[in-house]
Amino acid sequence: MMISNIIKGENMQVFHIEADKLKYIDESPFRSEKELQKIIDSNLKRIFNLDLIKAQFPVGDLRIDTVAYDSNNKSFVLIEYKNNVNFSVIDQGYTYLNLLIANKAEFILLYREITGKELKKEDIDWSATRVLFISPEFTKYQVRAISVDLPIELIEIHRFFNDSIVLNRIETNKNVAVSATSSSFNSQIVKKVAREIKLYSEDYHLNKTSEKLKGIYQYLKDRIMGLGENIVVKPHKNYISFIASTNFVDIHVAKSKLKLWLNLKKGELNDPQHISRDVSTIGHWGNGEYNIDVKDEHNLEYLMNLIEQSYKKNS
Repeated sequence: MMISNIIKGENMQVFHIEADKLKYIDESPFRSEKELQKIIDSNLKRIFNLDLIKAQFPVGDLRIDTVAYDSNNKSFVLIEYKNNVNFSVIDQGYTYLNLLIANKAEFILLYREITGKELKKEDIDWSATRVLFISPEFTKYQVRAISVDLPIELIEIHRFFNDSIVLNRIETNKNVAVSATSSSFNSQIVKKVAREIKLYSEDYHLNKTSEKLKGIYQYLKDRIMGLGENIVVKPHKNYISFIASTNFVDIHVAKSKLKLWLNLKKGELNDPQHISRDVSTIGHWGNGEYNIDVKDEHNLEYLMNLIEQSYKKNS
């Protein structure tokens, strides 16, 4: 099975090369949400760098499809699988976020029971909690509904008859003026969730550093985004992620330097100039086992070569 992202677009076509000819591959729809869930849950670590905690977790009178844990951001991620388009991403998303906030102790206990690891309420960054909806299709109304900044992400998935799975992280236009909630949804729940869950921006990070480093970050960002059309920028509390199929470079913006982590295992990076540092045995924020500190414009072209290695590995 091949798992990969696809260039954003409404008309998705997959071809197989046969004697220099392109042969169209038909889509093989999922028979049920259960089948879809089984495939993704079995590959959560590879696709999203998340740890599977529990499938079909009942809380109160509701049942969450999948509870996952983001060890880098120290937060829970709730996943809902849909095999149809008849649902509200806003109403369901906020309902599940509110459910977690109101039942923090149950999620802590679940984590301990499943992993056998100690975890305290204060160890969790509850502000980084998010909900993923994974479905073969989203309507334009669902996509527009998350045009504002919300802790809700849409992931489109397609399966084809050559046993390929294609994932497309839906990017939304943040400039579209829409209401953050449906008129029927409980505004008190929205306010409660907003008090607990914080959304971070690039400006949140860049306001902490010098104009010189802002310029270096923008240069690197422009070069990184030019590596492929499937790249998404995702700011977190402690760093900014650049994501293809998963994070391939994370950047922490400090006052005097940029700290980069490349999502490669020890031994996977070709770095003849030895500007990277092995952090495989050291606690750190970003993904991967290589750290590079950037303080000035020196060697940025060479640095991009290292970042591109990580991009190719994680696309």
